[in-house]
Amino acid sequence: MYKLDLHTHTIASGHAYSTILENVQYGRDKGMELIGISDHAPGMPGSTYIFYFQNMKQIPSEIMGVRILKGVEANIINLGGAIDMTEDNLSMLDYTIASLHPPCIASGSRQENTKMLIKVMENPYVNIIGHPDDSRYPLDYKELVKAAKYHEVLLEVNNSSINPNGFRSDTRKNITKMLELCAKADLEIICGSDAHIAFDVGRFDYCDALIREIEFPEKLVVNHSVEDFMKKINAS
Repeated sequence: MYKLDLHTHTIASGHAYSTILENVQYGRDKGMELIGISDHAPGMPGSTYIFYFQNMKQIPSEIMGVRILKGVEANIINLGGAIDMTEDNLSMLDYTIASLHPPCIASGSRQENTKMLIKVMENPYVNIIGHPDDSRYPLDYKELVKAAKYHEVLLEVNNSSINPNGFRSDTRKNITKMLELCAKADLEIICGSDAHIAFDVGRFDYCDALIREIEFPEKLVVNHSVEDFMKKINAS
């Protein structure tokens, strides 16, 4: 049922272990029809230079029968909602995930963190808020969901976050609360593997188990249709 994975990392991220080709091979084996490349933006320690993202036009739009989108996981770098990619550079890409990472920003209060993410959503190039599930960054999920609905930004259910061996805090509880609010608001969500090695590309086992457990509406999971997702982000 899952046909696309937009949250994948390659060796360019600095702390991931596979190439684009390896990611595509393993993702295709799991039934992925579309894979997005979303390496960490330059603000993440150990990641690549901006030239990497400026030169992504060299990557084919299809590899081994799998459609490829070129994106970035941008780092939110201050409470004002700034990210570490300029709009000029984002305009060269197909999509943008914006996420909170401890190496790049310290947490504010619940109110400050929520306002920060809402400000990020105002960026016209941001399509997805990555892993908004970590209690190290407390959030007001009611306000977050309302803003995501207004700005037409997807909130991510991150498979790596729900993994019992994951390092983020209280993720299952937070994602459950977020999903319940999304269902009430009729708000679509996206599942992301957050793969840092090829074997995890297209892996949504923890996402799927939670979605089924709480009976979240299947129609609100955008991973089921490549065509609908492309329309969602206004991509050709």
